[in-house]
Amino acid sequence: MTTAVLSALIRPLVEPRLPDWVEPLWFMSKEEAIELAPRAEIGWFDFNQPGPMCEVVAATTNLKWLNSIYAGLDFLPLDLLNERGTIVTNGAGINAVTMAEYIVMMMLVHAKRYREVVHAQDRHEWLLDSPGKRELNGERVLLFGLGAIGSLVKPRLEAFGMEVVPVRRSDKDGALGPDEWRGQLADFDWVILVLPSTPETHHMIGADELAEMKSTAVLANFARGDVVDQAALVEALEAKRIEAALLDVTDPEPLPQDHPLWALDNAHITMHLSARAQTGMFQRSADRFIENLARWHAGEPVEPRFDPALGY
Repeated sequence: MTTAVLSALIRPLVEPRLPDWVEPLWFMSKEEAIELAPRAEIGWFDFNQPGPMCEVVAATTNLKWLNSIYAGLDFLPLDLLNERGTIVTNGAGINAVTMAEYIVMMMLVHAKRYREVVHAQDRHEWLLDSPGKRELNGERVLLFGLGAIGSLVKPRLEAFGMEVVPVRRSDKDGALGPDEWRGQLADFDWVILVLPSTPETHHMIGADELAEMKSTAVLANFARGDVVDQAALVEALEAKRIEAALLDVTDPEPLPQDHPLWALDNAHITMHLSARAQTGMFQRSADRFIENLARWHAGEPVEPRFDPALGY
């Protein structure tokens, strides 16, 4: 028997489908998870906040495979997981469709200034003209990341008649390499970030990069807050050096109530909700976990793999 310590929240979706070689132990709280952690060979320790997950992972002593619904796991004790040789599978792609839809929605909200339309309805005011006349058709997009999310964003934006140029580690499909985009920011109307947080991507968009962008450019960050130098972004938005920022992520999260980003008309803050605007996330995660259990038992690779050494 293999002992699996699992959240009771996903119990209805997985328990009837667990193979007979799995001994499931269910937890409802952080304290219960920590108590059970030393017994876990397989663990699924997701909580709404990163702190409890880190505590539970640190309490494991025999963990061979860690599964998570989250795509970004850079907050975990990666050195410890790497040292122990723990195999990690994450939620990469689970919410790719949802996030791709959200990104397109936010681009349209800004382009058509739909926020002003909503406010007009709240005031019972009949507008005689559209507040926003920007068209996506014909505009150029620099897309950082062509993984599960980026690969869905690209064709959706191309369907609007946009030219999308990806940035990725390999140069396949006409993509720019990791440093080839530098010096070309002024050629793009939109800069979209959907790449992992790593030491290489930390503050990759800073004061110099923002200064290079068009005054009509829009920065959309759906990656991690620390990919952008937030202080430099606030300064650029206040000075109207770029047109706007669409921010599903911030640094820190939650964003403090007195943070200047809240008060900026050209900042759209969506509170890390893009992956939550869905109906089938838990079902898809449960299906993937059950499929991976079969692979694990057969000695086959589980997927998608998260590399603790690389941080993604």
